[in-house]
Amino acid sequence: MTPIILASASAIRAHLLHQAGLDFTVIPARIDESAIKTEGLEVGVSAAAMAEKLAWMKALAVSRNHPHALVIGCDQMLEVEQNGPGIWLDKPTDLAQARQQILLLSGCEHSLYSAAVLVQDGQRLWSQCERVRLTMNRLSNAEIDHYLERAGVDLIHSVGAYQIEGLGIRLFSKIEGDYFAILGIPLLPMLKFLRESGRIEL
Repeated sequence: MTPIILASASAIRAHLLHQAGLDFTVIPARIDESAIKTEGLEVGVSAAAMAEKLAWMKALAVSRNHPHALVIGCDQMLEVEQNGPGIWLDKPTDLAQARQQILLLSGCEHSLYSAAVLVQDGQRLWSQCERVRLTMNRLSNAEIDHYLERAGVDLIHSVGAYQIEGLGIRLFSKIEGDYFAILGIPLLPMLKFLRESGRIEL
């Protein structure tokens, strides 16, 4: 069988793939995401297109060093649309920034774009980007502080400073879209492609 590589350091993505029965190795890609996003903002790239571009570049970077392997590149973009151009949020660097992000999202709807790209020998085999719309409850300062205290520093690994698979689900009043996409990968369509292309068996 063709070796599979996940070009991401995300523990939740690795967990999802393990749970789905995939045999793979993890080799995080090293690309300058900040520079790519800055350039994208300057030329008006959409959040969806940026998520897919980052996923593609991560997969391509790893594919170049691992001939014949099937490389999975993934990325997410969170966009808040508030009376003008969308605001992109990155993973918070600390709990203070996590608090700022939750304050921004409180009482608002935002979009989370989750992209995956499959690359082999530098060639794109498949890609998909899914959009999830999430509406956060209006939260008081005390509620935010209590959430941050309970959830802890793990929040800095989550764009938007929430972890929907845990305590973060309490923050939301409405979610429209695929659960796996929120966690970081459009899992069902990717597994469908892998099965129909003969790369995995049921």
